[in-house]
Amino acid sequence: MTQQGHETQHADSTEALQYQHHGEYKVVGGKLVIADLDSADGVITASNINGDFFLEPDEALEDLNRALIGLPTDATHSTIREAVVSGLREGTEMIGFDAEAVARVVRRALGHATTWADHDWQVIAPTTIPITEQVALDEVLARQVAAGTRPPTLRFWDWNEAAVVIGSFQSLSNEVDAQAAAHHGVKVVRRISGGGAMFMEAGNCITYSLYAPESLVDGMSFADSYPYLDQWVMDALQKLGVQAYYKPLNDIATDQGKIGGAAQKRLARGGMLHHVTMSYDIDAQKMVEVLRIGREKISDKGITSAVKRVDPLKSQTQLARDEVIRTMMETFTGHYQATEATLDEDTRQAARELAAAKFATDAWTARVP
Repeated sequence: MTQQGHETQHADSTEALQYQHHGEYKVVGGKLVIADLDSADGVITASNINGDFFLEPDEALEDLNRALIGLPTDATHSTIREAVVSGLREGTEMIGFDAEAVARVVRRALGHATTWADHDWQVIAPTTIPITEQVALDEVLARQVAAGTRPPTLRFWDWNEAAVVIGSFQSLSNEVDAQAAAHHGVKVVRRISGGGAMFMEAGNCITYSLYAPESLVDGMSFADSYPYLDQWVMDALQKLGVQAYYKPLNDIATDQGKIGGAAQKRLARGGMLHHVTMSYDIDAQKMVEVLRIGREKISDKGITSAVKRVDPLKSQTQLARDEVIRTMMETFTGHYQATEATLDEDTRQAARELAAAKFATDAWTARVP
């Protein structure tokens, strides 16, 4: 049975099992692509790719379907994509979709990739938790989702301490001014995902983590997955009067400036962590005292001062932070029929233990000195 349903089976006159598969994929900023496939003995035997896309010339649709016939039903995303590219006649124009989209919808039809609607989502409201436990929870919850012991979950953070959360691969000494951090009482912790440093005083930003099976982004690059995973929050911001967009690779911005950034970690066992921090009411001067934001960091931003990079959501919405978070939670719930949940004590205890053993230690925090 595929994750999207619509798989049926029957036997022909030789009693070989025949399967029918159906999958759909809406290209971010593009068109709907649908795959209706038949398979037998682990091979695609018939293909009907359809949708509201544009394709020139008309005959290229025959090429597209022919390219998929004969592929194994467990073909990788790259194998399918390459078959499509090599199977299309010279001069073919794919408008509103591409070979990546075809590979994605075929994988969905065959049950290897999933959609938001294939999962029962939960939302966890902000709870005040120490920063070391926050980053530990990211690992604990991502592994629970990978193991199937927790449904895919969106969790909002809250904290009551000043901190800098650096990326997994950042140099501690290159990113943080230790003397300034100590002067301002800022704790430094390292998370498991890559990306840049997050300056986090109590109430100054909005941070959420999304824990999902990697099948949700099957075949997607990190660059493609960021806007896909955060489309709901762009819709929430639009409700708040903020016209936000992704600025590659992982910046969330408006015409007034950068408001946040995303980071991601894909675990070996099929789980995924995606998280975002958006500025709400940042003390930009203190931030640049604590963080070593060099000119190379901002060289591609068209600005000369890091202070000008961050334009908080408070100034753009004129709303309390709690109201902004509530709108985000309501938007996510409406999009994906999510239910509200809480952190159970076993999970909290697992996070405390992991924080003490790993995230609160100098060995982890300074693993890249």
